[in-house]
Amino acid sequence: MAPKMARHKKEGGGSNVFSMFDQSQIQEFKEAFTIMDQNRDGFIDKADLRDTFAALGRMNVKNEELEAMIKEAPGAINFTVFLTMFGEKLKGTDPEEIILNAFRVFDREGKGYVKADYMKEMLMTQADRFTEEEIKQTFSAFPPDPSGNLDYKNLVYVITHGEEKD
Repeated sequence: MAPKMARHKKEGGGSNVFSMFDQSQIQEFKEAFTIMDQNRDGFIDKADLRDTFAALGRMNVKNEELEAMIKEAPGAINFTVFLTMFGEKLKGTDPEEIILNAFRVFDREGKGYVKADYMKEMLMTQADRFTEEEIKQTFSAFPPDPSGNLDYKNLVYVITHGEEKD
């Protein structure tokens, strides 16, 4: 029997998803895929998604939510399918909205801010880990409020527009 990675059917009309991204972007997607593929079988399934959410501190993800995510794929989610899905999602999207959505993952209550300590922990322990120096630089440019909250909506505005909102 062929290895799992070799068994995949071509989707669509033959356009190469890898041409949609530059090499550094593909490498970043590969790192994200590897982080999410918790059992290292070359595919992302419901258990991998549950484990990924748990690693991000979200423990009680409903089965329906996980199943809806899995159903967005045309079949088993290997790296090529994963990349294709991101390509389709990112096509024509606003960079500000993409970054806001990334922060919203950490803002479970939808308040528009995240605790600086929690953000620091995530930045230093997940994916491309920040150093203590990078954390200091980030927080000096975007300091938390007196309650220790990071206003990520303002941060995203500055990242995408270059100046603070009034």
